[in-house]
Amino acid sequence: MQKEMSAIYKTLIYDREVSLAVLDTTSLVNEAIARHGLTPVTAAALGRTLTVSAYLCSWLKSDTSALSVTVNGGGAGGKICVSGDGRLFMRGFIERPDADLPPRADGKLDVGSCVGRSGTISVIREDEGAAPFVGTCELVSGEIGEDFSAYFYVSEQRPTAIAVGVKISPDGRCLGAGGVMLQPLPGASEESLVRAESAIGAFSAISTLVAEKGAEGILREYFSVADAECREIFYRCHCSREKIARLILTMGRAEAEAIVRDEGSVKVHCHYCNTDYTFDETDVAKLFARSEEVT
Repeated sequence: MQKEMSAIYKTLIYDREVSLAVLDTTSLVNEAIARHGLTPVTAAALGRTLTVSAYLCSWLKSDTSALSVTVNGGGAGGKICVSGDGRLFMRGFIERPDADLPPRADGKLDVGSCVGRSGTISVIREDEGAAPFVGTCELVSGEIGEDFSAYFYVSEQRPTAIAVGVKISPDGRCLGAGGVMLQPLPGASEESLVRAESAIGAFSAISTLVAEKGAEGILREYFSVADAECREIFYRCHCSREKIARLILTMGRAEAEAIVRDEGSVKVHCHYCNTDYTFDETDVAKLFARSEEVT
């Protein structure tokens, strides 16, 4: 059986005047669900943000370039934070993963109320050879796709048509997640702009299309593209016990030992992968003893 893989496919269309990206992030979203115990609506909110953030990361210039996205709309799910790098190693969390909401009147997940509509999207990009970039835009609807379209236009002056979605089964598993992004290049003709704006209208149910056709099927059927650059997307956190140990060392022995006396151990929680790291009295003593031997 073929390994389930999240990926982004990119190419140029419409006389090479428009950049097209099609993403299948189904496995990425399922990994987030497994790590964070997400409800259907929080899975949709975080999954959409992970998808668009992966698209943003695909433009980074090097493996070590990094990007952070914060969506803070005051909704039932709380703040959403996603980070990634040039390798398309993605990770993220939503502040209240157990938030649950009834469906909208049309039966769809109420992502707008989960995310909230009174707040901002903030993007921090640290790219090779460039000064750090910080962009912020007010939320439009809380539905993520429309919000990021506004972000691209306001903060990066790059009009971008975005369709993004996440489809969740009754048992809480992601059946299909992904997106289509159309971004006209500088100097694109009016004809290409109109074609891109018209094309995005076919993807109001993008998650269902991803589930049924896959990203490659969408490329072939809707854009007559048989070959596109493909890159795999991973859910991968940067934390490790070794990194947390170095963090504890920065506290100093006195503070670490005081925490152990008061609480029984030093505990550090990584929100991005929902992992707890615990260092008891013996661990802390060994940690500082090794550090003193090296120095």
